Amino acid sequence: MSNLFNDIQDKLKGKHKSIVFPEGLDERVLTAASQLGAADIITPILIGEKAKIKQQAEAIGVDVSSCKLMDPREFEEFDLMVETFVERRKGRATKEDAQKILLNENYFGTMLVYMNQADGLVSGAVHSTADTVRPALQIIKTKEGIQKTSGVFVMVRNEEKYVFADCAINIDPSSEDLAEIAAASSETAKLFDVDPRIAMLSFSTKGSAKSEQTEKVEAAVQIAKEANPSLVIDGEFQFDAAFVPSVAETKAPDSELKGDANVFVFPSLEAGNIGYKIAERLGGFEAVGPVLQGLNSPVNDLSRGCSADDVYKLALITAAQAE
Repeated sequence: MSNLFNDIQDKLKGKHKSIVFPEGLDERVLTAASQLGAADIITPILIGEKAKIKQQAEAIGVDVSSCKLMDPREFEEFDLMVETFVERRKGRATKEDAQKILLNENYFGTMLVYMNQADGLVSGAVHSTADTVRPALQIIKTKEGIQKTSGVFVMVRNEEKYVFADCAINIDPSSEDLAEIAAASSETAKLFDVDPRIAMLSFSTKGSAKSEQTEKVEAAVQIAKEANPSLVIDGEFQFDAAFVPSVAETKAPDSELKGDANVFVFPSLEAGNIGYKIAERLGGFEAVGPVLQGLNSPVNDLSRGCSADDVYKLALITAAQAE
């Protein structure tokens, strides 16, 4: 495991953050949860029928005695959870609706976080991104002043660490969205001991091309600076001008970024998704995430192709966000 995650583990020891895993029967989730619990790093909460979870754990040879098992059908405070959910949804769900909805593992797990019975949630090994994110947006909701959640990947290779955003959620972000994503990504970068230097990416550097797309990014930089004067941020930049000092010196000599950006905000989901996968597959970077930003409490989404190691690492990140 890289130094990044060793450092996070060290910071979390003794904090006993509790993380909900709605997919309590999944082999990868069970493996990661048992390891996290045994190492006394996190208190894992596995959702599902208790007998089935124990049976599955035994079948794959893992010990879940350090994990907390919870079955929505046996939850003693289910009636209170129903009332709390109805109140939170403000007329969009009846009591009868809530009684059915909260039997869903993701909704039940998200309500545990909302009711302060857990510090965060990790799902997505079996469920879609929508299945994970929808309950979070309906129940936990975004922080005050933030309109949309966004998804970043932390790109790790040996001692190198970069943040790529938004690679998971917003298909065609507006200038306001991009500015918000930049500010949120700055905070995420700090979680990983990255001093954020933010490049807003495009196919143009400082007006070398003009189009609606480049003007959108240019406007985002100004909005971000006005809202957060302390941000180190500039754009619009082509990637090489943001990352290679000699190119930056030629293309943007007056910028405070000197080819030393470490947080990269892509102009669209299309670009971000392609960019992080190229870095992962051709550049040999480990892509950790997506880490969801902007929520009142941490909820993170796994890829359905994830490994037990991915589950373990995203749980660490979720616990770190809860700190």
